[in-house]
Amino acid sequence: MDEHGLSQSDLPEVGSQGVVSEILNGRRELNVRQIRSLAERFKVSSAVFV
Repeated sequence: MDEHGLSQSDLPEVGSQGVVSEILNGRRELNVRQIRSLAERFKVSSAVFV
């Protein structure tokens, strides 16, 4: 996120800011839908997020 200058609110494909916060703090894991969305957005393999 830092590398791309993004904040939690810039990732609506992941979920609300609260969901993003929980993921970043290790209280929640990414689900398959979120992984696919992030991989598509950043043009990387979904394996990067597993």
